[in-house]
Amino acid sequence: MVAIVDVEECTGCGTCVEDCPVEAITLNDEDIAVIDEDTCTDCGTCVDVCPTSAISLEE
Repeated sequence: MVAIVDVEECTGCGTCVEDCPVEAITLNDEDIAVIDEDTCTDCGTCVDVCPTSAISLEE
């Protein structure tokens, strides 16, 4: 599994950054969430907390 960010839906609110238990998410210069695939554990926290459903887990 891998977490995917829909850049058209991400508002850059930072909720996923704050709630990620392994600090795998940052916001880029355009305030879009970027997920470090090497650090991400595919726990799904970001999917659950994203208010715009911009993050999904895909195989």
